[in-house]
Amino acid sequence: MNPLKDEKISRRRAALWLGLSPLLAAVPRVGGDQKPAVDTPDGGKRIKLPMKAGSLRFAVMGDTGRGDRGQYEMAAQMVKVWKEYPFETMIMVGDNIYGGDSPSEMTRKFETPYKPLIDGGVKFQASIGNHDNPNQRFYKLFNMGTNRFYTFRPPKSQNIRFFAIDSNYIDKEQLDWLERELASSTSDWKIPFFHHPLYSSGATHGSSLETRAALEPLFVKHNVSAVFAGHDHFYQRIKPQKGGIVHWVSGAGGSLRKGDIRASDMSAKNFDTDYHFMICEIAGDEMFFQAISRTGTTVDSGVIRRQGGATTISAPLPLASASPVASASPASPRPPVAVPSLTPGH
Repeated sequence: MNPLKDEKISRRRAALWLGLSPLLAAVPRVGGDQKPAVDTPDGGKRIKLPMKAGSLRFAVMGDTGRGDRGQYEMAAQMVKVWKEYPFETMIMVGDNIYGGDSPSEMTRKFETPYKPLIDGGVKFQASIGNHDNPNQRFYKLFNMGTNRFYTFRPPKSQNIRFFAIDSNYIDKEQLDWLERELASSTSDWKIPFFHHPLYSSGATHGSSLETRAALEPLFVKHNVSAVFAGHDHFYQRIKPQKGGIVHWVSGAGGSLRKGDIRASDMSAKNFDTDYHFMICEIAGDEMFFQAISRTGTTVDSGVIRRQGGATTISAPLPLASASPVASASPASPRPPVAVPSLTPGH
């Protein structure tokens, strides 16, 4: 969809979205109330993230909104994981709603599959993909503040800020906004997320070279540590690129292209045989990550460490304890930094 074209939904429909209460239907029972299924070497299933007290816990999903069986099964796995690893925020890297986006379609493709997460207080933060109507920025549960691009700091996190970018149309207005926001942010962790990956070895799409040329210099200049994107329908972790930045492609939350990953020296980990999503945890100067498939298998895991402005990465993670330790202390505590909780774009 070309965001330069006339916006296709009416003001009346946008107003309905802004005031829309979730029409939450019953979620199909897939797996009941089983414990979260995450892979361990001994054949058991367990979360690998450390679950430190005071850490920020978030998840990542992309290319989801088809309203079909695959999306619902992947959503059920997300709920299982969330019950053991209660993440507070879900960032969405685009192509959130394929096809129609009437209120009933938004219910079928978003509100119903993710009902337990929505009801449980998980806050979804969307970015726009090429299959999304740009007017979905008005949809209340996407928390975009009616903006194509925006930045936010999760509650209770003083040193972490996310930047949602509209990679469909990187114009001067957006680049000027991004430069200002990155430059003014005092957060240690600056994490952009958007749809088109700067690095990808997908046969269907691959790296978005023009977008890379526009965004990467700003990311390097302002000490970005991690970037999340989608578009290619698989999981891929890229080796640290310019500025030591680690890039992920997480575009198989509800769409899949089996066998689409080409051999590449830039890739650190590939998975294109099933759906997946990611869970992450930031504690001090460490960001732990784990990619989990529809069946609960751990696809990838590791930790990024910020060290004197540089970034190192270790993978895979050892097993975490079976349950969080409430008395644990977050790594490298920092004094609070006064920054606004939301700065909208346009």
